[in-house]
Amino acid sequence: MRNAALVLGLIGGVLAMVVGFFVYGYVVFIDWFGEVPDLARQVEDPQMKQAVSVIAPLVGIAGGAMARARALWGGVLMLLAAGGIWHGLGFGVFTIFPIACLGLGGLLALAAGKPDEEKAHF
Repeated sequence: MRNAALVLGLIGGVLAMVVGFFVYGYVVFIDWFGEVPDLARQVEDPQMKQAVSVIAPLVGIAGGAMARARALWGGVLMLLAAGGIWHGLGFGVFTIFPIACLGLGGLLALAAGKPDEEKAHF
């Protein structure tokens, strides 16, 4: 389960990074060139969309990378990334797979049968 969580977290994070790149680029493009009536308008909260586009994929990749060693932490990070993408970018055709991969990876990491190593977390 930890291996599946690791793979799903990395795939979901990379897909989220691609989506985030285009969202960030769209916001910058509209800021730079201005809106085009009936074609391209600025999003409602551009700073929030840009922040989510950068932070959520990094958190998802970090959660996937730590899923083998620290399943609890990795699972929580992947679920936070999936929730951040859903809240910040919405649930649509381009975000469905990053959200699904990160969400399933987070659930698998939390449900991993073997407990983490018994040592201090800090």
